[in-house]
Amino acid sequence: MIQEIKTYKTADLVLQVTRNYNPAKLNLASWDRYLDSLCSDRQYQKEAIQQAVIFLASGIYSNINDLVSENWNNPKNVELRNRYQTVSNYLNQLQISEKLSANIDLATGTGKSYVIYGIAQIMLGLGLVDRVLVLCPSLTIEGSLLDKFRMLAVDSALLKAIPEDSKFKNPSIKTANTTIKAGDICIENIHAVYEKTGSSIKDSFSGNGQTTLVMSDESHHVFNPIEGRDKESLNLKKWKKFLQSTEYNFKYLLGFTGTAYIKDDYFNDVIYRYSMRQALNDRMIKMVDYISKNDDVVSEIKFQEIYDNHIENINTYRKVKPLTILITKDISAAKILTAEMIEFLKSKEDINHDEADKKTLLVTSSNEHKVNLKKLKEVDKKDNPVEWIISVSMLTEGWDVKNVFQIVPWEDRAFNSKLLIAQVLGRGLRIPPEYQNPQPKVRVFNHDAWSRNIRSLVDEILETEMKLQSSPLQRGKRSNNHFEVYHIDYEKEAKVKDSVMKHTEFDYTKGYIELQSQVEQTEKETEYTDLTGGIKAKKTLIHYNTYTIDEVVNKIINELKLREWEGKILKLPTGSYSKDKMPPKGELKKIIRTSMERVGIKGDRMIEENKMKIESSFNTLLRKSGKTIFYEKKSNKPHIVSTLKIENESLSVGNLRHNSTVFYSSDYSTELHKACLEILNAVIDDETFPKSSSKEINVYLFKTPIDIVFTKYEPERKFIERLCKKENSQNIDSWVKSRDSGFYSIEYSITSVGGKHSKIQSFNPDFFIKVTNSCSVHFIIVEVKSDGDISDENKAKYKYAKKHFNKLNTELKALSVDQTYHFHFVSPNSYDTFFEYLNNGYLICGLFRSDLEGKLEEESNGE
Repeated sequence: MIQEIKTYKTADLVLQVTRNYNPAKLNLASWDRYLDSLCSDRQYQKEAIQQAVIFLASGIYSNINDLVSENWNNPKNVELRNRYQTVSNYLNQLQISEKLSANIDLATGTGKSYVIYGIAQIMLGLGLVDRVLVLCPSLTIEGSLLDKFRMLAVDSALLKAIPEDSKFKNPSIKTANTTIKAGDICIENIHAVYEKTGSSIKDSFSGNGQTTLVMSDESHHVFNPIEGRDKESLNLKKWKKFLQSTEYNFKYLLGFTGTAYIKDDYFNDVIYRYSMRQALNDRMIKMVDYISKNDDVVSEIKFQEIYDNHIENINTYRKVKPLTILITKDISAAKILTAEMIEFLKSKEDINHDEADKKTLLVTSSNEHKVNLKKLKEVDKKDNPVEWIISVSMLTEGWDVKNVFQIVPWEDRAFNSKLLIAQVLGRGLRIPPEYQNPQPKVRVFNHDAWSRNIRSLVDEILETEMKLQSSPLQRGKRSNNHFEVYHIDYEKEAKVKDSVMKHTEFDYTKGYIELQSQVEQTEKETEYTDLTGGIKAKKTLIHYNTYTIDEVVNKIINELKLREWEGKILKLPTGSYSKDKMPPKGELKKIIRTSMERVGIKGDRMIEENKMKIESSFNTLLRKSGKTIFYEKKSNKPHIVSTLKIENESLSVGNLRHNSTVFYSSDYSTELHKACLEILNAVIDDETFPKSSSKEINVYLFKTPIDIVFTKYEPERKFIERLCKKENSQNIDSWVKSRDSGFYSIEYSITSVGGKHSKIQSFNPDFFIKVTNSCSVHFIIVEVKSDGDISDENKAKYKYAKKHFNKLNTELKALSVDQTYHFHFVSPNSYDTFFEYLNNGYLICGLFRSDLEGKLEEESNGE
């Protein structure tokens, strides 16, 4: 580990219960045979049970406050003192104080129910309590606990191992539908606590709180804020209030969870922890693969990649029927996703609707889906047709399904905190009996932007770090990559004008439509990282939906004929289509063919985005704008900006754990100054950093004059990786990644919400790429954005940058300077096409147009 990094582990926050108790008061050794029989070789279960019973029954602690004070005052617990400056500060932040209350953190899939049952039996056997109440958040979990507890209650080996002097040896397992008597264990979902009829909770436990042990399963629900105003959400919000109720005055309270977080903060009353990492190392749960690199956001592509993973799992785990679970933020999203999945399966597998429907199972709290909860018990069976389960995140708890080998969090909201990540991962961690060895894997098909959250969950570290510094090289072979570019400064004056009536009806005398460059199929590479840091790349051949020119033309003609018949085609200025002049079919085909050729599309087929662009060009949309603020600029003469003058840039090392990357050359040891070299070497050698945190590039392919290059987001990282591939690098002279400010600033104007005020801002395009052909120098300037980012700010940046570089090209031509500047907004779903056009020369010929540029122009034209 880098010594300068200050760290603390979650394990350091677990409260230690003393083992120095009086055995005459608590004869825990007499339960050893029972624990051996119950827990077998799962030592962590025994330790958790023993820790809990000592806390509750040894007499050393009268409440959780005593345990906190003991730990905080222990000079060895430095991390507790760092987190809580005083013991009073710590006590004030306890969720439940002044009671024997604590939580036990056991990774999902490690047999939490055995621990709960063991504690219940021992506490009853000791006679410290005469009844036990186990609360859980749902009927699904209630049913699962009832089945397990009833099985354990009649296990002859367990019954024989109970000490002879135990007060209650054979507890009855009940629900609150009947009266709970001395010696009983009651399992009930929290919602029944508030039922006015049919529940015996009040009659059975009111006044008996001092001799009742209450154990809350999935206790993160007790302490986390619950969204929603429905009955179930409101009941969950009351859970903590019930535990603290003076009417019941419960003395003994234990919580159990595999996700001991209040959002991203770890519980502060945990007395035992068996973490996901420990469980992985002990092979008690599946290994986890998650996406560390994938820039696809289009559903059409994601479905194909998810399906490809699913088929791989079927081929790998042949002894069982692998399942994929897709998790959404709410019921509405789950219903939409289910419909989309059914349509995809119909097309992909060439099956009918009923067959595709049988392969999917929608699980939510909605009454219309409650019957599906019962079906979860059958989905592991090979003869059950279900392969795809769609669920809302909270409702995925309490499953015993072991055959989940792929988890797909569909939206960020289903995966945006440590709590949710741990919950979602927990759905696929259980290992099928058929694949105990070697350790199987569950794959999480997350968006790569969320991978930093998964990693931080497993790292269990908070850190304050040093900084790396990026500088322009002054010596060495890569210093020859420095270049100069031309820039223009402006003098400007703000003016206001009235907008005129305009229409977006396509003027076919123009002869073409602005399309985007395309490829019909491509191999998409997804990088998966497992929780040990191992990286594996997987390629999927993606097929895009395409349409022939005739198909598109026929649809347009039919639509226009229908509009003509309905009398809805407006008379527009000469040169536009109207009911008086239908476009000839041959003319339409010629326009489309010309449009395709302008962006380098060969053949007769186009992708869906281009089809929609062509169709939308014939929509009549009239609209009158109001006042428009514009800036009249007067340009000064072009002046030179050198990459030698790029300012230094710093990056905190801690950011490298959170999706940032430092790129360096294979000659970095001779290129960096001593302080930076020491820090970078420490990062490279530190195996706890993600593999993606640092990337070494062959010095001959790393054609930038900057010593080290930082990226903060995945689209930037992916773009640099493409720049440095051999097939791309050989067609590039040099490139730089610009700073956020100070190198090449372009001003733009953006109108405030409501359109009353205009604000002047500036930005620095991300990349400057120098390309030389036989007769001229070209600079390709690229602003990298996420797919589909068509914000007002990006529309303004794109508009003003295009004007700037068009003006610059005109000025340079007048000065006989043999340079041409090409500006593009590019997002990951156009990277394949961008680099193909870079290599075949189409890009510097002006034929490239990205998907994002098409959307930005379309949005701007419609305003």
